[in-house]
Amino acid sequence: MLVTPFLSLRSLLFQAAVLAAGPLVAVTLAGAARAEEPPAFVPLAQPVAEGQIALWIDQLGSAQFAQREAATRSLTETGGAAIEPLAVAITSGDLEIASRAIEIVRQLLASDDPEVASQAEKFLETVAEGPNQPVSQLAESTLDFHLRGMMQAAREKLQSLGASFLVGFLPSGQQGVVVVLGTDWRGKSEDLRLLASVPGIVQLNLHGVRLDDTEVAILGRMRGMERLELYGTGVTDAAVAKLIQKLPGTRIDLRKGGKLGVAGQPMIGPCLITHVQPGSAAAKAGLQEGDVVVAINGEAVDNFESLTTKVGKHGPDEIVQVEFERLQPAGKAERKTEQIKLDGW
Repeated sequence: MLVTPFLSLRSLLFQAAVLAAGPLVAVTLAGAARAEEPPAFVPLAQPVAEGQIALWIDQLGSAQFAQREAATRSLTETGGAAIEPLAVAITSGDLEIASRAIEIVRQLLASDDPEVASQAEKFLETVAEGPNQPVSQLAESTLDFHLRGMMQAAREKLQSLGASFLVGFLPSGQQGVVVVLGTDWRGKSEDLRLLASVPGIVQLNLHGVRLDDTEVAILGRMRGMERLELYGTGVTDAAVAKLIQKLPGTRIDLRKGGKLGVAGQPMIGPCLITHVQPGSAAAKAGLQEGDVVVAINGEAVDNFESLTTKVGKHGPDEIVQVEFERLQPAGKAERKTEQIKLDGW
């Protein structure tokens, strides 16, 4: 059986540096790698005892090159059963063992068994979040390299699960892909990982999609985004704090999920309502196009962005007091106040 020879630690770290250098270099490297794609590994027909797996892992750090190579092949052939022990061994601080463990798991990503491939991907994600920078960088570059080859299949799978892909411009003038996951989203946690495989995403909107801390951590791999909208996701403050650290260049718009159902000009004051969504909380309360919102719960509203920020502090079914002005036929503005029960995203 053929198994790809183990790459040296120097070449793996070089690959990590090249992938970090930019998309153009990474695409070139990805193209070169596809020409030398390793054959799918063949797992051993019989289960391997835990003691034997532990011995092979110990031999990954052997002073003898042949023994290290043999142990690498054996663990690759072992398949999914080797992943958990390797996850423990990688914390030992031995860079040789860590780099070989990552190479073994890289080959397991090509497994025909979806469960093994998923375990391998989660292994790399966990290591990429670890404190050992050389090892975490190597794991992250290995995972990114793998994901680049999956980009088209990932987009098609996400669309089949209810994701919408749009091409749009952000206030900065940047053009790119805007992905929206709303109430039609039918995906699971593992499906969110596919987002990192799609290039060019500048904005990701999650509206009404409930997220746990693990799923929020997955979003932390979406580097390069300019904007992330989390509306009615139920995310915890601790998870958001970690997300902010992972995405320092991304503007994160977090709202608890309350929805008024109006549209306006984001950066222009005053807060002029340009559209009222039919059947929304605003429509039921009698708000109309042309109304100017001046306050929410007694707090002044200067523009539409201020309105969305204040409404976003409230959840579905909460009641807010909306003060607004409506121009009368005689040309005089009449001030009105309504108690509005918010919808949810």
